[in-house]
Amino acid sequence: MSIAPRAFPAEDGYLTGQLLIAMPELADERFSRAVIYICAHSPDGAMGLVVNNPIAQPSFDELLSQLNISPAPPARRLDLCSGGPVENARGFVLHTTDWTDEGSLVVEGGLALTASLDILKAIANGEGPKSGLLALGYAGWGPGQLDAELQRNDWLCLPAPEELVFSDEHATKWRRALATMHIDPLMLSSAAGHA
Repeated sequence: MSIAPRAFPAEDGYLTGQLLIAMPELADERFSRAVIYICAHSPDGAMGLVVNNPIAQPSFDELLSQLNISPAPPARRLDLCSGGPVENARGFVLHTTDWTDEGSLVVEGGLALTASLDILKAIANGEGPKSGLLALGYAGWGPGQLDAELQRNDWLCLPAPEELVFSDEHATKWRRALATMHIDPLMLSSAAGHA
């Protein structure tokens, strides 16, 4: 028995603030078993961060040192992830909204995205948001591209529970995301119809 995958976009048809879960048959190896938090989705395209692809180098401490941010060692640390193949030298902090500044984008669904050094300084000093992760690079889609991938059944989507997004158990995020939908990955099939 196979389960026909479906996407569940918001009322406006867009997925801002939701998670994309890669289907097992997704052809693009860069997104194999990816869990992506969608920061923006509109007729102009989409942008998201892969939240389950940790990177070991540079470490958070090394990154702060490169950016001349003190103290060393920092009072707090964030997990670093490869956020996607676009602009992978650029950093984005996805975080809870208990801390924001003028450069933060509050994403529909309750999280925020900040790309300024201020958030890294706050975290290094033991302040900042209660939860977050630092993504280097992002995943991007042009106008209609993500919508076409959804029609092709490349992705499932679901609301983004904070405990899943910010979990440091990256190796199991994809399976746990599917489990929140009561889906066994062994039962998935990309062959599905559209009503």
